[in-house]
Amino acid sequence: MTTPPDTERDPVTDTLHGEEFTDPYRWLEGDTDAVRDWEREQNEYTDSIVDTGRRESLEPDFEAVGRLETYALPTVRGGRYFQRIEAADAEQAALTVRGSVDDDPRTLLSPAAFDETTSLQWFTPGPDGERLLYGLTDSGTEQYDLEVFDVDSETVVDSIEGVGRSSPDAVAWLDSGFYYMNTGTADAGNQLDKQLRYHEVGGEDRLVTDDIPSEQWPAVQVDRDSGLVVLALGELAAETELYALEDGVLEPVVTGVDAAFDPLVANGRVYVRTDHNAPRGAVLAADVDTFPDIDGPGGFEKLIPESDDVLAEVESTGGGIAVHRIREARSVVSLHRADGRLRHELTLPEFAGIPRGGLAGAADATNLFVHLTGLDRPTSVVHAETGADATAEDWRVHQRPNLPAEFDPTAGLDLTVERHRVDSTDGATVPVYVVHRADIDPDGDAPAVLYGYGGFRIPMLPSTDPFRLPFLADGGVFALACLRGGFEFGEEWHEDGARGQKEHTFDDFEAAARTLVAEGYTSHDRLAAIGGSNGGLTVGAAITREPELFGAAVSVVPLLDMLRFHEFLLGEAWTGEYGSPDDPEAFGWLRSYSPYHNVEQRPYPATLFTTAAGDTRVHPAHARKMTARLQHATTGAEPVCYRSVDEAGHGVGTPTSLRIQQQLDRWAFVYETLDIQRGAE
Repeated sequence: MTTPPDTERDPVTDTLHGEEFTDPYRWLEGDTDAVRDWEREQNEYTDSIVDTGRRESLEPDFEAVGRLETYALPTVRGGRYFQRIEAADAEQAALTVRGSVDDDPRTLLSPAAFDETTSLQWFTPGPDGERLLYGLTDSGTEQYDLEVFDVDSETVVDSIEGVGRSSPDAVAWLDSGFYYMNTGTADAGNQLDKQLRYHEVGGEDRLVTDDIPSEQWPAVQVDRDSGLVVLALGELAAETELYALEDGVLEPVVTGVDAAFDPLVANGRVYVRTDHNAPRGAVLAADVDTFPDIDGPGGFEKLIPESDDVLAEVESTGGGIAVHRIREARSVVSLHRADGRLRHELTLPEFAGIPRGGLAGAADATNLFVHLTGLDRPTSVVHAETGADATAEDWRVHQRPNLPAEFDPTAGLDLTVERHRVDSTDGATVPVYVVHRADIDPDGDAPAVLYGYGGFRIPMLPSTDPFRLPFLADGGVFALACLRGGFEFGEEWHEDGARGQKEHTFDDFEAAARTLVAEGYTSHDRLAAIGGSNGGLTVGAAITREPELFGAAVSVVPLLDMLRFHEFLLGEAWTGEYGSPDDPEAFGWLRSYSPYHNVEQRPYPATLFTTAAGDTRVHPAHARKMTARLQHATTGAEPVCYRSVDEAGHGVGTPTSLRIQQQLDRWAFVYETLDIQRGAE
């Protein structure tokens, strides 16, 4: 198939704030036989582009790097170490337990215990480690059933079906039961309706509160000794309210303050990571017995003051706390006493990265687990000693993937990492990491990939994606841009890429693209842009603003229609990040960059939009409509493609075999459209 299939145009005209908009592809928002036929034809067209000899040659390498033993962080409760481990030959992770750090793991629940499309995505042990609560989802939809599991007898002792978009952040155990979140469902269109409930194992299930605004999400912490229950209601790490639950009543502690307050209950104290009067973060604290009487942030003790570092995460460990700091867009871990005094920083490698939620410890265990990665370092589990005699050097790699030597950055694939500082608009200086084989000197025409995200306070820190390694082995250049809208430099960096400043995110991405060419790494024709979700928006905006910057683009589970994003799935919860199209002021800036509304008759780079039927976060309509509009508008010869799969969602719970095929689609598209040769010297 040399040309994409024709897409029916059935215009619908809306008037928004006095401006008329004609949407020729509104029908692609539906769930109809016609839409499914369209997707089938588009998938066939994409097959004709990516099912080539290059894809065939990539497949064994992707099988080799995709089928690795992978490790979640251990969770320590009652002297037991619980961990999700996915074996190299498995489709999903198993839940394991061990009695000490270095014991062999015992499998509690294997993927074979569930239906083929069901996966165990998260778990929370009870305080003594005798029971577990875990969440099961089907086909990556992030719509959960809960089960309670007895560790000693290895039996399910209780279950709760159909709790919607529940999460481990909203789970907190007491001795005989637990708090949890129940939401509406994607099918019913009410995922943003939420309840906090308490469930007695084998007994009563009762409502605690359903007074939770659509844009807020609950997180619960419990002090077992005193019985204190701390509830945080937050807007995706933005404005947070804190409450103490006393006798079934939520008593306000911090409300009406435009700042984040992220609580951690440990050591008889409530630690709070906040950006209140501290854009790069600080740590406050209060004793559990005084916390309910605090009236506003001024009632807390200032434990760790703001510094030049960004305080990304606080975790309990060995009677003290550990802090993940972001320093110049790289990760640092510092250990502190319970009163906040610094003990030491771990001597981590240069340009280390730690993902969100990358620390795990326990107040009654003198150890800390860290997910440590880097652009030249596969993601590994690091174990650090945190006892009284521990030093900065007392850490070791506990578990790491066993990569084939030719794709292992610590063995046969020697990589070099550089960090550039790119000038962007309004005087911003944007860190851009660049990695490539150490034995090659890019000649100005090397194939290159630029990755970016830039939103929701999510920092892009150095990391390795195993599926990137064959590209690097073939002489490719990979660049990671730390765009405004993220959290690499704290709340001010986020605010400078949100709402009315969102176009700064795209400015930064485009500046990074120009720099890669100016610095002699690549040419515009050999540069691909890749991003997912909010990063898919970044890619979509870049190719509609400056399509000549790129030879190819891959936009994964993207937002692209920014005048209707709030109408679908979780979109309403993101208006704090983007603004609402219903607001006249926000409409102005959304209209100015909405990729779907800025497509013109002009040449566009080769572009692939990907989505999944089970995505309950970003509706597949974004990718469908943008594909149709770009195919109709482009005056160039480069392909515009679409790929959808039925057995996956936004990324959670995707089976290994399907994940490999999805990655093959993306990278085969890049290889074909940038004309990348396998085994390049």
